[in-house]
Amino acid sequence: MSVGDSGVLVSVVIPAFNAERFLAEAINSVRVQAHSNIEIIVVDDGSTDRTFQIASDTPGVRAIRQSNGGIGAARNAGVKICTGELLAFLDADDLWSPDKLKRQLTIAEDFAEIDLITGRVRQFYDASHPLANTKLPGFHEGEVAGTLLIPTERFHKVGWFSTKLTVGEFIDWFSRAKFLGLRSHRSDAIILERRIHDQNTGVRRRDARNEYLKSLKAHLDRRRAKEA
Repeated sequence: MSVGDSGVLVSVVIPAFNAERFLAEAINSVRVQAHSNIEIIVVDDGSTDRTFQIASDTPGVRAIRQSNGGIGAARNAGVKICTGELLAFLDADDLWSPDKLKRQLTIAEDFAEIDLITGRVRQFYDASHPLANTKLPGFHEGEVAGTLLIPTERFHKVGWFSTKLTVGEFIDWFSRAKFLGLRSHRSDAIILERRIHDQNTGVRRRDARNEYLKSLKAHLDRRRAKEA
């Protein structure tokens, strides 16, 4: 995954819904990256709090708003206006490690044959959570949107995030990427801090399991169709 030069522009899309408690911290974790040529796009997905105002008032942030369509639709809206050669995502309640992009860009230069890069995730409880004083062990396994770095043109090869899934939309997208033969590399470094709080969709929704199963079924259907 050659990136041309160290000054390559990275577009970072941050979907946000009623994220006034966390958004400024998430944005700042992008702004302090060791790699500084970054385009930050915040997509307010129909918030009823100060999310859009916070994004709009932050220097260097391009903020847009839309009617509530879900995280997949919000990410897609951000991608449609991005101008960077490379593309990354961050949820509004999560945080990047300060060297997230620098680490991944180094990998991109060292492994020209790969198409996308992910990394490890450490989860933590927000201060408002009943288990705030509990330390979560180790790191989270599995692919998470906030770790992705991919050339924008290769993202478009895979296509948009599903707007039908409310949970598991990145699992669906990643499975499509693998189905199309895109080669991935996961960094051993922890590059994303994933916040657990009282509003997390995946934590609170009772039908989250059904959404993940729906995504898995679609992946298996694609595999069977390919093998038929």
